[in-house]
Amino acid sequence: MTRFLQFFFILLLGLGIGFWAGQLKTVNFKLIDRSANEKKPLYYRHPMNPQVTSPTPAKDEIGMDYVPVYAEDPNASPPSSGDKILYYRHPMGAADTSPVPKKDEMGMDYLPVYQEQVSASSQLQLSPEKIQKLGVTTATVTKRALIRRIRALGTIQIDERRVQVVAPKVEGWIQQLYVNATGQAVKKGQALLEIYSPDFLAAQQDYLIARKGQEAMQKASPQARENAAQLLANTLQRLRYWDIDPLTLKLLKQRDQALPTLPLLAPMTGVVIEKPAQQGMRFMPGELLFRIADLNQVWLLADVFEQDLSFLSLGQAVQVDISAFPERLFAGKVSFIYPNLSQETRTVKVRIELPNQNGLLKPGLYASVTLATEAKKSATLAAPESAIIDTGARQIALLKRSEGRFEARTVKLGALAEGYYEILKGLSEGDQVVTHANFLIDAESKLKSALENFSSLADEPAQTPAGSANAEQGVH
Repeated sequence: MTRFLQFFFILLLGLGIGFWAGQLKTVNFKLIDRSANEKKPLYYRHPMNPQVTSPTPAKDEIGMDYVPVYAEDPNASPPSSGDKILYYRHPMGAADTSPVPKKDEMGMDYLPVYQEQVSASSQLQLSPEKIQKLGVTTATVTKRALIRRIRALGTIQIDERRVQVVAPKVEGWIQQLYVNATGQAVKKGQALLEIYSPDFLAAQQDYLIARKGQEAMQKASPQARENAAQLLANTLQRLRYWDIDPLTLKLLKQRDQALPTLPLLAPMTGVVIEKPAQQGMRFMPGELLFRIADLNQVWLLADVFEQDLSFLSLGQAVQVDISAFPERLFAGKVSFIYPNLSQETRTVKVRIELPNQNGLLKPGLYASVTLATEAKKSATLAAPESAIIDTGARQIALLKRSEGRFEARTVKLGALAEGYYEILKGLSEGDQVVTHANFLIDAESKLKSALENFSSLADEPAQTPAGSANAEQGVH
């Protein structure tokens, strides 16, 4: 009886252990099934061609396993069959593309690259928290009138058209110098100096003799009177050729003897800017004695950079800021654009006419010029300057596709005016572009692309060359 009880007790113990083991196994299977459900793939895609999919695990033509695609994968949805094929790429990842289907050197088909794939790869998804942390701001691409302000530097110069010189046409000596300082103001007709000239005295004597001869021929024949009058006119014309002023000739006609000295008068009202004349000096015909300039109007010669030349035009109004008079603004206009470009500074000189009746603008003064001009005659598509990322090789704007999703767009730019770029290509009116933190977003997008490329390379199984495998077999 005792043995029977022992056997019965052992049987019950075995049944109990089996029951609990079954329960634990059921729980484990449930946990495994639950974890499998949480990570269940949507489908499986070809390892070399994402457009080829399978609902169940499979292998490709060279024995590589299809890659599972899960729900959280941003590229889980395969491109639609109607998506446009941009080009075909090498199946093994070589840097070779083709606009038409073809095969590689091993007979494998080139893989199609769809527009949806390219668009998705160029976009970046940011969470609202990250957008707020980065301080992302956007602006709308609109049409606007671009007013460009050109700023240039220059100096005040004398108007070359308002300069005259005093250079006698006879030889002589300076007998008396009335204006003896550079910078002295003179008026038109004012005596500058008295000169003694033997040639001038001889010409006066000839004139007086001719005049007396004409008077003596009053009762002579008509031919003789005509010859005497012609001789007198020739001697008087000779004096006029020497630029003898009319008042001196009138005085000579009233006298019966030659004038000992000849006064030279100022040809214009202005300022003496050069005076080689010295008291008692001898001068030759044509030698410069005075240079006089009219400063009622002056030039401003400004250096304008070559990229701004297309916005300049003759007659254009300008505002001039003179360093010597910071509280005043002077108005002028563009009168000439010089034809030559400075190779050292890459600038072109622009002549601006400035009125100077009060004499404030002195030659040599430093000036700053502002030229306001319309970059375009009509409103044009424009985006803020801060929205453009210039990489050197191309210009990029970050386009807001949807809430939290951004796409890099290559744009073609036109004129820059008042903080706005003219958009020639790449954006449309109404597009939202990032104006702040765009460099950070662009950097994150490039990092994401680099990591994806790295991951795709790391996921590829290592292939052992056939030669190495044969060698191993031969060793074994």
